[in-house]
Amino acid sequence: MTTGPQEGRKAPAFSMETTAGKRRLADYAGKYLVLYFYPKDDTPGCTQEALDFSAHAKAFEKAGAVVLGVSRDPLSRHEKFAAKHALTIQLGSDEDGKVSEAYGTWEEKSMYGRTYMGMARRTFLIGPDGKIIRVWPKVRVKGHAEDVLENINSLTG
Repeated sequence: MTTGPQEGRKAPAFSMETTAGKRRLADYAGKYLVLYFYPKDDTPGCTQEALDFSAHAKAFEKAGAVVLGVSRDPLSRHEKFAAKHALTIQLGSDEDGKVSEAYGTWEEKSMYGRTYMGMARRTFLIGPDGKIIRVWPKVRVKGHAEDVLENINSLTG
């Protein structure tokens, strides 16, 4: 069961360091915000997701949307990751876990019989009014960026 904010509700406020400087939810007022959470920089799935969102960055911008990827990696790691892969999206550092806790993306996981806490791959589409329009609770990387863009385009016409 997913916890965290639900569609139709106000998105939890946040403040964090990003590759574009310090950002708060309020900075995105009047735009669509694609807030996607991912486990770790420079791993295969996370790299592909960031590359896919970057490949569509101009289309997101044209639709009035900003993409912000969030993990618990430090900002210095995000900067290296972005430079290495020529990413054109913003990456936010949630080192203290406050944002992932507020969005319910820090959860218990299990692999090979071992349980541990980790970041869920989850995406939130936040509207210009700060309300959550759509939640993708279990993201599959392949085709995800396109699906999110299609959802925004259906809203903006």
